[in-house]
Amino acid sequence: MKKILSLFFCLLCTLLVSAQIRGNEIRVMVSPDRADWKYGLNEKCTFTVRVLKAQNLLPGVTVDYELGPEMYPTETKTGVVLKDGKLTLKGTMKTPGFLRCKVKAHVDGRTYEGLATAAYAPEELRPVSQLPDDFLKFWETTLANARQTPLNPTITLLPERCTETSNVYEVSFQTKAWGGRMFGILSVPKAEGTYPALLRVPGAGVRPYNGDTYLAPGKVIVLEVGIHGIPVTMQQSVYDNLAAGALNGYWNFCRDNRDQNYYNRVIVGALRAVDFICSLPQFNGKALGVTGSSQGGALSVITAALDSRVTFFGAVHPALCDHEAFLKKRAGGWPHYYYQAEPTDKELKALRYYDTANFARCLKATGWFSWGYNDEVCPPTSMYAAYNAVTAPKELHLYLETGHYWYQEQWEEWQDWLRKQLGL
Repeated sequence: MKKILSLFFCLLCTLLVSAQIRGNEIRVMVSPDRADWKYGLNEKCTFTVRVLKAQNLLPGVTVDYELGPEMYPTETKTGVVLKDGKLTLKGTMKTPGFLRCKVKAHVDGRTYEGLATAAYAPEELRPVSQLPDDFLKFWETTLANARQTPLNPTITLLPERCTETSNVYEVSFQTKAWGGRMFGILSVPKAEGTYPALLRVPGAGVRPYNGDTYLAPGKVIVLEVGIHGIPVTMQQSVYDNLAAGALNGYWNFCRDNRDQNYYNRVIVGALRAVDFICSLPQFNGKALGVTGSSQGGALSVITAALDSRVTFFGAVHPALCDHEAFLKKRAGGWPHYYYQAEPTDKELKALRYYDTANFARCLKATGWFSWGYNDEVCPPTSMYAAYNAVTAPKELHLYLETGHYWYQEQWEEWQDWLRKQLGL
């Protein structure tokens, strides 16, 4: 009996451990009246709002809603009672952009949100941000000066992370004089030979990294970097403390200084990462890509724009796009520098050198882009403005309903495209 009880207890514990919280019982569905969510200028879009419980309309719900261009709603109402759990809202736009309907439903003391975003002539969007006359010259000079400093790389094997097909290392290298070091995780195929390479650049935040041994095991060199000049294999608590302390809001550091801006060292570091990859004897000197999402999407565009050795890039919901759009009351990209306050003249001029839209104008490498219309961190208006400025070969893969995340299908399509570009 004791053995039976013990076995029962173990099975119960296993079930409890494997159980996960997933989703909400109440869902707020906001649906445009066209399947592609796309409209011509001045055409009406009808949003149908439904509040569901167990996939059935929930009557008597109180909702608040906003309707209008993303980040700048023109119609706002609170305390609207949905007698049958349903509401219809209409809107339009006269200029290119995105019309967003965002709804909050209040049920049993809890608040649930839903939104949808309709596109109006997005192919006509262009960057508001100005391109400085010396933009490329500034970055060419910055990188030439940085490359006078030797990489002086360190490469430390991480036996516990190695796989049957790849050796995994923690690496670091010098970025520029007084610029500190950049750290990352490098995976290299064990078999003798030369291989294509991929640089993975990170989204915003402060965190450790595991490296990539999954894209194409034993067939590709992958370097995954952090941007903060600190080792990437420490305990999580170290990064949490830095994120809450010394690195809190790092994207604002020296944002009014072209030469001291926090992203100056970051961008230089990404380009020195390309230098490091090209120095590896296992690199075949042919296919070399860079990829990332959000901040990493921006860094992918930037790195590809500044280094002709990069043959392709993949950018998912890229950040830092079209900062000056806010000055026209149009949604700009994360971190929304001018959303709440007007910039000083010094800040305005300095940040033009750190705008993804300006780097997009300089691209020559092949690019793969993907995002969703419901992204509230990197508004689609800002991303389209940068994308439309690209004259190099490009493709855009939309997953309309996604916000600042990706679907499984989107992830798989992204990785498949990278493998194809790597010749795998």
